[in-house]
Amino acid sequence: MATRLKTKTLRDVPQSKNDCAEYIRLAGDLQREFERQRTEMNDAIAAITQKYQPILEALTGRIEATQEGVQAWCEAHRVELCGENDKLGKTANFVTGTVSWRQRPPSISVRGAESVIETLQRMGLDRFVRSKEEINKEAMLNEPDTVRGIAGIKIVTGVEDFIVQPFEAKAEV
Repeated sequence: MATRLKTKTLRDVPQSKNDCAEYIRLAGDLQREFERQRTEMNDAIAAITQKYQPILEALTGRIEATQEGVQAWCEAHRVELCGENDKLGKTANFVTGTVSWRQRPPSISVRGAESVIETLQRMGLDRFVRSKEEINKEAMLNEPDTVRGIAGIKIVTGVEDFIVQPFEAKAEV
């Protein structure tokens, strides 16, 4: 059975050690240009954000005030809008939109989880404490021969990355 190798089509390959050094310099030039462009883009985003932030904050304040007014009126007229029995409906239709009341599902808030767990266990309420089992990959890496050959486990070793790191001076601000 033949093995098929996937290969990339190389566009431009240096032909000598000097060419390779030149390509590394070029990679550094391109990386620095990339950073200049990214910085320019971020400066433009910051300027746009600064320009629109006060406008958006003012609009947010107006939206909240308007919604609070609508809620106050609707709360005062809820029976008229929805009927005596809440089961008749929790949504009121207007020409311009709807308002609705929705009951959130029950939730639990826990502070100091470790002490709550200890208290539940001390009180014999272990059914409220979840125990989670998971694969210990670190232990497997320490003993790869023990788990080698087990279905579903693949030990990956010897993967090598190639890194091009052009020289450049670091400057502190």
